[in-house]
Amino acid sequence: MSFEFILLDALQALRCPVLDALAVFFDQAGAHGEIWIAFTVVLLAFRRTRRAGLAMALALGIVLGSVVALVRVAHDQQRPGRRNPVLGFFNAVCQVYTTIIRGTPMMVQLLIMSMVIFANSRNFTMVGALALGINSGAYVSEIIRGGLMAVDPGQMEAGRSLGLNYMTTMVVIIIPQAIRAVLPALGNEFIMLLKDTSLITVIGGKELLYAAQGIMNRTYEPMFPLLGDALIYLVLVMLFTRLLAKFERRLAQSDR
Repeated sequence: MSFEFILLDALQALRCPVLDALAVFFDQAGAHGEIWIAFTVVLLAFRRTRRAGLAMALALGIVLGSVVALVRVAHDQQRPGRRNPVLGFFNAVCQVYTTIIRGTPMMVQLLIMSMVIFANSRNFTMVGALALGINSGAYVSEIIRGGLMAVDPGQMEAGRSLGLNYMTTMVVIIIPQAIRAVLPALGNEFIMLLKDTSLITVIGGKELLYAAQGIMNRTYEPMFPLLGDALIYLVLVMLFTRLLAKFERRLAQSDR
């Protein structure tokens, strides 16, 4: 007889009232679904791949959106008759990018990224995060561009009259004022991005909904895994909303 069977026989021969009661409790909780809520909250919300994927999508969306916004604002602020052809080319590329991304569904973009562009990749979570970041970048660029264009043009003229170059004026004078205007809209976009991570499940990415579906396949109980999934998203959104509100209050106090 192998060591495994000997060990199993020894374990079955053990009798402990406490362990027996715990076994009955976990068996009943698992049958009704409560244990799967706890399992989902503890294990699923903190997966390394999910954190990395969301961080990658956020970083890519911010960087790509900021670059596109700065290119388009710089092009729009050029003086008539002094147009830079290189800047005009990049502005056209940015316009095509924002038009295509904002005009097509997120689901279609995910499927194109996973089945066409990265058809040979098995890292579905990173592919999904890349697609989410590219999608978010288009919306972030329009949010930031609107904030930059909302700043009084006299601010740019004042900075240039003091001898500052264009980039220094943008960084020191224009962008700090634009941040206060775009912060609420950026917060909403990040919340949408957080919730859109559930779409990665469609291409096989490992995130909350993917893990909840795995639990449902094992227990045939959809209610509690899905409720646990929704609860985690709700808690994350509430925490992010509180942090955003606290940051907005600090910015408002600094203006006084």
